[in-house]
Amino acid sequence: MSKSVITSDKAPAAIGTYSQAIKAGNTVYLSGQIPLDPATMQLVEGFEAQAVQVFENLKAVCEAAGGSLADIAKLNIFLTDLGNFATVNEVMGRYFQQPYPARAAIGVAALPRGAQVEMDGILVLE
Repeated sequence: MSKSVITSDKAPAAIGTYSQAIKAGNTVYLSGQIPLDPATMQLVEGFEAQAVQVFENLKAVCEAAGGSLADIAKLNIFLTDLGNFATVNEVMGRYFQQPYPARAAIGVAALPRGAQVEMDGILVLE
């Protein structure tokens, strides 16, 4: 099976040795997105704004792959403070409708560049 690299200039450029996403067959593996503004490559301020930016970044990569957030089958959310779970859940509700993707929310000690939230996922295209 061949794989192809997915990139979008509407999402932050990779800041390491990875691709924004890799498509293998009809499955797209989305790399972790942190709340970087793709135009400035700077973190946005405030937790809710960070959650929104991460969803916007994921949305851009999904669209570059020929899909949408609705095609995400599995979403992983990494939080430096699980006290922000209710906020990320509310923001997620703005971007997804039922049936919701399978999801994990994981507390972590730290994230790149001091981000408070990071998300990755698996997108399945028809």
